[in-house]
Amino acid sequence: MSETPKASKSKKSRVISTVLSPALQLWLRSQVEQIEALQFKLIGGDRQILSGHIPTVTVTANHAVYQGLHLSKIQLEGTDIRVNLGQVIKGKPLQLLAPVPVVGQLLLQQADLQASLQAPLLSKALTEVLDTLLKSDETTNLVDYISSKQVTWQQIDIDAEQLTLRGNLADAELRTAQVVIRAGLQLVTPSVLQLNPLQIQIEPVLPAKNFAAFQIDLGRDVELQELTLSSGQLICSGRLNVIP
Repeated sequence: MSETPKASKSKKSRVISTVLSPALQLWLRSQVEQIEALQFKLIGGDRQILSGHIPTVTVTANHAVYQGLHLSKIQLEGTDIRVNLGQVIKGKPLQLLAPVPVVGQLLLQQADLQASLQAPLLSKALTEVLDTLLKSDETTNLVDYISSKQVTWQQIDIDAEQLTLRGNLADAELRTAQVVIRAGLQLVTPSVLQLNPLQIQIEPVLPAKNFAAFQIDLGRDVELQELTLSSGQLICSGRLNVIP
């Protein structure tokens, strides 16, 4: 007996609602350490989705933590998503089969960045920036001084025009010095951030010193359209590729 169009459509919809949607939600949650108020929507025809091609997925969430980085709000839209639906139906975990272009907006409160300072991803990046800046300015003669010490980042403040970052440098004998970085943050191109103006202070060995503008290449998979610093928060929007 052949199925009526209505029964066939109902069966397809059940596959999407009972198999694909829970698998996608589980996959999204597996990518983060914490997430609240997660909402997502699949957009596309049954035939497309059942072939493993999801034309569009929209995602909104609050208080997400990704690799130790805290985000107050996220709004994302992924398109042209290819997944292993045949295996998902058999109980296998959902996997992306191709890079996914994603556009969206992120909101980071000052408290988010403060909580993120201990994340290895951010802490290491900040330390590498400090090391690179000191190496680029031979007049400071502090490269050996910094390399012999452990940096612990402690506080970050967001103002309308700049970020202020404070940390401690400690050697093996636990002798400490305080480092302060003050920097404006601008987009030079969609894939390049610039710290300018830029000032570094290391007490008691380096009084406040102005440095030349420093650029950070975000890579070809990131294109930012907006980066705004206001009192206590940072907003950025743009596009990135999620690589399987």
